Amino acid sequence: MSGSHPSTIARAVDHELLVKKSRFIARIAPVSSPEDADAVIAAVRKRAWDARHHCSAQITGPLGERARSSDDGEPSGTAGVSMLEVLRRRELTDVVAVVTRYFGGVKLGAGGLVRAYSSSVSEALDLATVLDRRMLTAVEVSVPYVDAGRFDNLLREWVHSRGGVLDDPVYAAAASSFVVWVRPEAVPELAAAIAEASAGAVTARSTGVEKLIDVPRGAP
Repeated sequence: MSGSHPSTIARAVDHELLVKKSRFIARIAPVSSPEDADAVIAAVRKRAWDARHHCSAQITGPLGERARSSDDGEPSGTAGVSMLEVLRRRELTDVVAVVTRYFGGVKLGAGGLVRAYSSSVSEALDLATVLDRRMLTAVEVSVPYVDAGRFDNLLREWVHSRGGVLDDPVYAAAASSFVVWVRPEAVPELAAAIAEASAGAVTARSTGVEKLIDVPRGAP
């Protein structure tokens, strides 16, 4: 987890697990709301209409405050709850997991079902690109138009090495404006870099605006 905020994933992943002739097909997808999660589940149901079960688990909200699961006909507690527990252990939010089961004719028992459904989700998440969520603050930098290219390169290199984010610049006839999203504690360092690069002619102004931004796990 990044700070106090759960992480999420960058894009949907699919994974199939075969257990005693039963096929467990997991789809894990990023979502922005319970409605989005329900739409993913509905799409899986439509695509795999001939399957016996479509068990699911979802966690949404900035702090993962909303969670739901469904056993979809499997014995109570053997599917949805175990899938949900995997998502919680991975400290994820804004994600939905759907595991479609094609019955292979061999009963797995309660313990076997728990292991199969949880393993399906866990193995699928091993394939996912995890995004850590950071609370970043906006810093505005306004430079003369003739210096825009130089500062664009400088800021891109700076955020790349420090896990920040640079918005698209706004160009005007006289000046160009940049918005840099950085960790609050890095604002003085950015201001110093800007002052050094401009011999004190350009300043960085913290706007006080903060927002959660997703960055690849492992970023500085």
